[in-house]
Amino acid sequence: MLKMMRSISSRQNPIVAAFRDLAADAPLDGSRLLLDGTHLVEDARAAGLRLATVAVTEDAIARVPAIARLAQTLEHDAEVLVVTTAVMAALSPVRTPSGIVAMAERVPTNTASICQHPDAMIVAAIDVQDPGNVGAIVRAAEALGATGALVCGASANPFSWKALRGSMGSALRLPLAAGIASDGVVRCARTFGLRVVACVAHHGDPPAAADWSGRSVLLLGAEGSGLPETIAAAADVRITIPMRPPVESLNVAVSAALLLYEAQRQRAS
Repeated sequence: MLKMMRSISSRQNPIVAAFRDLAADAPLDGSRLLLDGTHLVEDARAAGLRLATVAVTEDAIARVPAIARLAQTLEHDAEVLVVTTAVMAALSPVRTPSGIVAMAERVPTNTASICQHPDAMIVAAIDVQDPGNVGAIVRAAEALGATGALVCGASANPFSWKALRGSMGSALRLPLAAGIASDGVVRCARTFGLRVVACVAHHGDPPAAADWSGRSVLLLGAEGSGLPETIAAAADVRITIPMRPPVESLNVAVSAALLLYEAQRQRAS
């Protein structure tokens, strides 16, 4: 049986306001996160993040054993609240709430620590504005052996609730930093001795022709426009994914996955 500290039935409660503020404007350093759903809450706990406040609906406790078990486990370390369905609709930013949401605290990762990795294979998203794409890039990065990710320029916040859902938990585990200026990525790479590989739409080398064995950062540009030419021109290598006509481009997250797979293949051998 759950031993909840308290329940909330009013949408005017300050806790509701705190959740809504975090949904609207998550800190760019990832120090506080809004998590919706059993999967993300469990992943945060497994990653060692502190779950400050957890809210579950009465209905979810009664009908979803996994949520009931998770809430019971979490109440030893977090403030676990039972809320009404109406309050959950205010707490959760998703159209159909899962029945459990949480506010988590994360120790920010700085850019220097990511770039100083002795075997760095970093992916940098520059001006990628769709949070789902940003999340998918982070997910591909973790899945395919990248040591970290940088989200730069006008890119969507990788710690927003939409991007977190897109990353499927990878943003909770992979070293990840945001807020670098678009034109600062190459300078940062030079400071830490990283080889700069730019993904461009045309006239680049095939991915397999590039040497991925050393410490590297892969630059991926915005949906549609790609990388700014000044940034692509400053790279050590420009690569282009070969495509059969009439297809001219791929989703940026798909491109990330293909290129990181080639990098992983070479580095593994």
